[in-house]
Amino acid sequence: MEGMLEPSQIEAIAAELAEAERTHELIPRITERYPDATIEDSYAIQGKWRDREIAAGRRLVGRKIGLTSKAMQAATGITEPDYGVMFDDTVYENGSVIDFDQFTNVRIEVELAFVLNKPLEGPDCNLFDVLRATEYVTPALEILNSHIRMEGRTIVDTISDNAAYGGMVLGGNPTRPEDIDLRWVSALLYRNETIEETGVAAGVLNHPGTGVAWLANKFHQHGARLEAGEIILAGSFTRPMWVERGDSVLCDYGQMGTISCRFV
Repeated sequence: MEGMLEPSQIEAIAAELAEAERTHELIPRITERYPDATIEDSYAIQGKWRDREIAAGRRLVGRKIGLTSKAMQAATGITEPDYGVMFDDTVYENGSVIDFDQFTNVRIEVELAFVLNKPLEGPDCNLFDVLRATEYVTPALEILNSHIRMEGRTIVDTISDNAAYGGMVLGGNPTRPEDIDLRWVSALLYRNETIEETGVAAGVLNHPGTGVAWLANKFHQHGARLEAGEIILAGSFTRPMWVERGDSVLCDYGQMGTISCRFV
């Protein structure tokens, strides 16, 4: 499906999202105002927003992949994952105290992050290519953030809003992919010392590296590739967990260690 929006409309929405990020306010749904907007339009909006941020001095450090579970795909009516970009000022160390007011509609997801030491390029990238190109895999919590009103939101709204990415906390024990069966990495997610979610990494497309291969092949369609040094968030294997100001978050990945943060 081709894009339906005019370039001037795409530019205006990207500017609106940038302002919403600065002011931490919510804007009306894009699909409420432009019902014919397509997924191609949403990536064009995200790309225009990304270019604005880079021009303003932010540095791209990686990509996030979302909607990697069958349940989430069914819930959104989309049959493939989505993706967004991650900037250097959105990466937090293990144990960080995080300003809650930087985000809106704050939720946490449990993921694995792949750190590449070689470029990954389509069109035929597969799981084994991903494992060969990965320096290490490490536990990561994704902070979901929304600048668009949640009620009635569609996949077009989410992708336009950088696939709902707000930040990530890296921690645990970085592990070489050949040293562990990544499908069986499990996690226990706690909020304020109470367990809220559990999951196993195979819930991400049967292997969390599969989404990274999908992304490399998707980028090839646009003449791009994943670069050495990039961090790729491979997708959540738990449901999003809502957090409030004052909440402490801890995730136990067993042999891959623990990761924590607190929102103030």
